[in-house]
Amino acid sequence: MNEIITLPDLSIVVPVRNEEGNIGDLVSEIVSACTPLGSFEVIYVDDGSSDDTPKELARLQQQLPMLRVLAHVKSCGQSAAVRSGVRAARARIICTLDGDGQNDPAFIPQMVAALRLAGAACAMVQGQRIGRKDTGFKKFQSRFANNVRGAILQDGTRDTGCGLKCFRRDVYLALPYFDALHRFMPALVKREGFTVSHVDVIDRPRHSGVSNYGFFDRLWVGIVDLAGVRWLIKRREHLPQVVERAALESDNVA
Repeated sequence: MNEIITLPDLSIVVPVRNEEGNIGDLVSEIVSACTPLGSFEVIYVDDGSSDDTPKELARLQQQLPMLRVLAHVKSCGQSAAVRSGVRAARARIICTLDGDGQNDPAFIPQMVAALRLAGAACAMVQGQRIGRKDTGFKKFQSRFANNVRGAILQDGTRDTGCGLKCFRRDVYLALPYFDALHRFMPALVKREGFTVSHVDVIDRPRHSGVSNYGFFDRLWVGIVDLAGVRWLIKRREHLPQVVERAALESDNVA
């Protein structure tokens, strides 16, 4: 007799590297926020951690049946971790958030509701942080990057760096993949002909550990990525629009 497999309504994808001190509390918050939404799964993608992140995830897996864990043998970056999680996800709607605890899972229900309310034309809801809890320099670099990106891409999003995102899995998998894709998703989703909605979310201070990202180590890569995304958008503008025509009625047509 074939076993009937019930797919979850929602998949939560969390990329993580060396965040052993933040995992337990964050997973608990995710479960509390998502339980009222129906069936869900939580997919942690360990991007080559060298601390006790794998042990903490293994411990939690014994307690939480909805928790799945994927692992990269070596660190491949946040976009790669998100992609691994989305590809493994079983739900049609995906939510992502950073693994450092600064993204509050309490906003997930609001983002899921916003995506569903917007209808089929909308493929993504992007969180936009208010009350940033980062250092002054980090807030400056984020504001600078977002201003440059917004001016060039005209994507209507002031904060693409926020890890809280909710989107349709099929649309995400149709996007051209490259490292740092997660920072350009609104522009690329619009490139596919869909709309993007926004939800303001409250930023929180990091509870434990240190950031895995710096300014100068990604500045020049970000400039190259920005130019590439701009090129992709311009190329899309030149693609033909195709419509299907109904057969013409004629006495000569048998």
